[in-house]
Amino acid sequence: MAQPMCLAALFGAGDAWLAECSARPDLVHQTWGLEALAPIPSGRLWLAAECRLVAGMQALSRIREEHRGPVLADPAVDLTWWLLPLHAGNELTDVRQVTVQPPGTPLHCPPTGRQVCGRFWLTHPDGSGRLTEPAILAAALGPGGRQIPAEVLR
Repeated sequence: MAQPMCLAALFGAGDAWLAECSARPDLVHQTWGLEALAPIPSGRLWLAAECRLVAGMQALSRIREEHRGPVLADPAVDLTWWLLPLHAGNELTDVRQVTVQPPGTPLHCPPTGRQVCGRFWLTHPDGSGRLTEPAILAAALGPGGRQIPAEVLR
């Protein structure tokens, strides 16, 4: 019985931190209570960097645990999202595999301790506010040019 209590405390801190990233933490908790994803806009405490699932998993395996921030995965859409500091956009401009979403873009998040609608945390928020540094993510993903949208190439 002691183990579930520890897990509840661990996930509770992560849930509280993640909900506080929203302007309406109460609505985030209500949404999770309905077993739905809560839209939490980036730009208040973090930015979301999006990459393909395989690239995200490979990068995750290259980053030591103490340097990892929260990483959200959705296998159905083949994507991962890394929570990064607010200065991340400029540092990842030349990394082809990742797109930093602009501030205000909602990230549809499950609670930290369970899967909802197929999404789950590969590395869950722990309540500390720890984020992945963009330079570490860039090194794990490798160099390359920024992807050019297909419509520009036509």
